[in-house]
Amino acid sequence: MAEVLVYVDHVDGAVRKPTLELLTLARRIGEPVAVHLGAGADTAASVLAEHGAVKILTADAPEFAEYLVAPKVDALQAAYDAVSPAAVLLPSSAEGKEIAARLAVRIGSGIITDAVDLEAGDEGPVATQSVFAASFTTKSRVSKGTPVITVKPNSAAPEAAPAAGAVEQLAVTIAESSKGTKIVSRTPRESTGRPELTEAAIVVSGGRGVNGAENFPVIEALADSLGAAVGASRAAVDAGWYPHTNQVGQTGKSVSPQLYIAAGISGAIQHRAGMQTSKTIVAINKDAEAPIFDLVDYGVVGDLFDVVPSLTEEVKTRKG
Repeated sequence: MAEVLVYVDHVDGAVRKPTLELLTLARRIGEPVAVHLGAGADTAASVLAEHGAVKILTADAPEFAEYLVAPKVDALQAAYDAVSPAAVLLPSSAEGKEIAARLAVRIGSGIITDAVDLEAGDEGPVATQSVFAASFTTKSRVSKGTPVITVKPNSAAPEAAPAAGAVEQLAVTIAESSKGTKIVSRTPRESTGRPELTEAAIVVSGGRGVNGAENFPVIEALADSLGAAVGASRAAVDAGWYPHTNQVGQTGKSVSPQLYIAAGISGAIQHRAGMQTSKTIVAINKDAEAPIFDLVDYGVVGDLFDVVPSLTEEVKTRKG
């Protein structure tokens, strides 16, 4: 069976959930070969093997941390040359998509981004995408070269499938041209204790209807009761009510949780572009004609300041 390269998204060896989803999808089209770059390979190896990696290619170099993505592209290209894979899979994060695009150009191959499903086809992997504000579902395959595909988080449930997980060192030469942009400082993001927005299984977002930063605790309380991440519409972040890092939409982050709750969000196309692939969508809005209701699975017409606190209490009661 052909091998499939899977780029490992991790923090010092702590493998992030989207990578486990990629390993699950990779097994549909071949044998997963994980590519772990940076420190922590020993920590990551057992998790990667548990989820189906038949082989783990590792490389560590200071350039991976000191410069932007180009050195990682050098390493992934080295893995590509060593394996000659049937496909290369990466998470649809900002970094993952940039690495994917650069790699596709270097190896002269087609690229598919933001896939939400993957299956084997007679002429290569077939990727499913949700496009035009979820109005259409498309199936595509790369017709030239080795498919490079990025997959949205929460597109598949991680499934354990223990494999050999043989660890091999990957020989990597970092080109001087890959050192053009150096990272000069880092500031750790303050932890809220909530899940990462793009990886969360549940997201609760507030919009213009929240009517002020002082009212966002209503949204946060519901999110905390559900163990969810907190999002916000562009209108809310532009007004300074919530950080831009939490913006969901075309100019913010794309999310694809199992459950998306939109409170006080009208449903402009820019917002829908960032959450349209959510599995179940619930909207709370006092305007019965709001465009968001055209997209949802469940809609509640009502004042969010009445509905959201009641929902929060109901969740707490059921959990308690």
